[in-house]
Amino acid sequence: MFRKVAMPALGILFCAIAGFAQTSSLEGDVKGEDGAPLKGALIKIDREDIKGHYQVKTDKKGHYYYGGLPLGRYKVTLEVDGKDVDFVDKVQTHPGEPGVNNFDMQATAKKRQALNQAAQTGNLSKDQERAMSPEEKAAFEKANKEREKVMAKNKALNDAFNAGKEAANAKQFDVAVTQFAKASEMAPDQPVIWANLGDAEINLAKSKTGAEHDEALNKGMEAYQKTLALKPDDAGVHNNYALALAGAKKFDEAQAELAKAAQLDPPSAGKYYYNLGALLVNNGQSEPAGAAFKKAIEADPKYADAQYQYGIYLIGKASLGADGKYDPVPGTREAFQAYLELRPDGPFAESCKGMLASLSGSVDTSYQNPAAKKKTTKKN
Repeated sequence: MFRKVAMPALGILFCAIAGFAQTSSLEGDVKGEDGAPLKGALIKIDREDIKGHYQVKTDKKGHYYYGGLPLGRYKVTLEVDGKDVDFVDKVQTHPGEPGVNNFDMQATAKKRQALNQAAQTGNLSKDQERAMSPEEKAAFEKANKEREKVMAKNKALNDAFNAGKEAANAKQFDVAVTQFAKASEMAPDQPVIWANLGDAEINLAKSKTGAEHDEALNKGMEAYQKTLALKPDDAGVHNNYALALAGAKKFDEAQAELAKAAQLDPPSAGKYYYNLGALLVNNGQSEPAGAAFKKAIEADPKYADAQYQYGIYLIGKASLGADGKYDPVPGTREAFQAYLELRPDGPFAESCKGMLASLSGSVDTSYQNPAAKKKTTKKN
């Protein structure tokens, strides 16, 4: 009777031992980037052969332990501040002693830095190569080939861009256009290339006439448009684009672009409006030129050249009275006087003095025939 009872109990004991033998455990220590034990780091344990997820946090000594894991193959991931910072995969567990997987963030960071330096040169040390898995090595070689392609492309890009700058400095604008256009094909997302191409095209247009002039001018404006599409807050490009538009006699658009430039760069607003005024004068657009010089003064009252040019614009509006004296419109004298106060020895100083003198004196309006003979008095 005793044997009959004992046999089932022994069977239960064997089952319990067999069940216990099917579990395993993982443990390890975690150190932070400062080399000290890291408390509260999350260890995520994911089974790779079948679905299964477990997790545990490190204690105050930076230690973690997870028991009762089914036998299998796992990926163990270290998560710090919500981010996965390191992992080890293909960890096969066994019954008995826990599997040990430590994480040292300081050592990992140094290893990553060394690999990054190796990636820049394309050369691995023997120790680095031995420490790599076949997958890691294949990934490194692939990245190295991509790096070589990028370096070759960057060299060609830099060569073209630098050749364009050298040609532009030498005023060989046809060569500059060719080189900047080549660079723009390799890096169409770089606004600095389009801006330089626009400048080169506009300068090239100045040396051309007829259809060639128009073609270069239009290409220059297109390049500026592409620049501003990539970098709309570049005040200098808005200014250059405005001058190109004025050169194409698109004065309303030019003024709109200069308004944007002035808004983006208030300290230079006076310069932008003065540039427009000068270009308008050269194109025989007196009224809009006067408005531009006035805006330049409003933006920067100490802009001496703008004061002078505005005075020249206003002197053209003076009327001649019956007494032979000029009757200037308001602001004329003030503009010339402002220039003399700001730049008493400036290149327009003598002109300003002459203008002010003419406004104070009278003009001889009598007509004399230059072909008439002068009267002579007889000597006694």
